[in-house]
Amino acid sequence: MSFNSLKKTPRHFIILLMFSFLVLSAETDLAKDIKQSLISPCCWAGTVYVLDHNPEMEEQIERFVAMEKTKQEILDYYIGLYGERILAVPKAEGFNLMVWVTPVLAGMIGISFLIFYIRTPKDTPSGVISVPSGVPFDDEIEKELQKMD
Repeated sequence: MSFNSLKKTPRHFIILLMFSFLVLSAETDLAKDIKQSLISPCCWAGTVYVLDHNPEMEEQIERFVAMEKTKQEILDYYIGLYGERILAVPKAEGFNLMVWVTPVLAGMIGISFLIFYIRTPKDTPSGVISVPSGVPFDDEIEKELQKMD
């Protein structure tokens, strides 16, 4: 064994170690993504990733990832067990499409009303216009008031 081969061995080892770390990191990223995509069925109050109420489900997700199942396969498994309410983000199809479309439409309608309101001209009088009143003895009252001044 030569000196050059000894110098290459640690580099190969380090590269292999870094590659294996990336692979393991990718698996945990997939598990994390799945946990963030599912609502915890114990209380339906948050995602599996946020709540620590369901360790069995977390372990089962880790096992599915270790078995190299895809995200969609794992999600389909849980949809089969609990229905679509297990999903943290509803699918944008059918009635659920309203969840995505309604806020956008409401915002557009609100903005258009706001623009319409801002663009309408305001009827403001340009000055005070004296209109003769029909009060009897108006001229006499004015003369009396001028005498008092």
